[in-house]
Amino acid sequence: MGNIIDTIGNTPLVEITGFHDNPRVQIFAKLEGNNPGGSVKDRAALNMIRSAMERGEITKETKLIEATSGNTGIALAMIASMFGLQIELVMPSTSTRERTLTMEAFGAKVTLLDNMEVSRDYAEEKAATGDYYILNQFANPDNYKAHIKTTGPEIWRDTEGKITHFVSAMGTTGTIMGCSMYLKEQNPEIQIVGCQPTPDSSIPGIRRWPEEYLPKIFDPARVDRVIDIDQADATSRTRELARKAGVFAGMSSGGAFHAAVQVANEIEEGCIVFIVCDRGDRYLSSDLFG
Repeated sequence: MGNIIDTIGNTPLVEITGFHDNPRVQIFAKLEGNNPGGSVKDRAALNMIRSAMERGEITKETKLIEATSGNTGIALAMIASMFGLQIELVMPSTSTRERTLTMEAFGAKVTLLDNMEVSRDYAEEKAATGDYYILNQFANPDNYKAHIKTTGPEIWRDTEGKITHFVSAMGTTGTIMGCSMYLKEQNPEIQIVGCQPTPDSSIPGIRRWPEEYLPKIFDPARVDRVIDIDQADATSRTRELARKAGVFAGMSSGGAFHAAVQVANEIEEGCIVFIVCDRGDRYLSSDLFG
């Protein structure tokens, strides 16, 4: 027995079959959409808020602010509501309506601006006034530490230590950084594969950051390989996941899956795990499944 926060983590790991011909290679999907807030970001949001409260940086009177492309915002809105905290979430105006409505349903104030870079600047400027506490997922160690504590150990446990490749989209890079730290400690031979969009692609949840906005928690030495993902490939793979594997997810998950299949076709044997970041119902008002 417990509250909704106690249901975060221990998400299913399911095998995805029928996308390559080598029986000695397995692909597994880590279904992070099964978290109560619907995405992998529940883990980081909980760890960032709870850790700051434990350090005394946040009290019931603190007003939180954070820039987000969507999933972190939903997770923060849900967890802030559980702790009785006020939060303002700043998002690009291109974000799907479902995301805004979900944040508002949890009681958050939502501000929509031109793009993610402008949203980040706005949140940092308001925090600089001293009236707000910025969680700053892009530079907050509690972001990646959530995955050292939970996601990495779950993957190692559920593959019985057989994982050879870990594949993840790169946005804030918290998931790939934390999982890399944990998994490499168990077996340094595990290959960490990151995904970023091609220069002309737009994939929600995956970013190709300008140098000045590169997340401060990102350490390129912890990623063995980066695969560029075309928007069309991410879209088609997302649709395939739903129609052929029963996995209803967003476009960043399709991008990670595309990279996982690419790796599967290159190796002779192995156990590949990719992160399914969220659920597809966040994209129904877009043309993703059209």
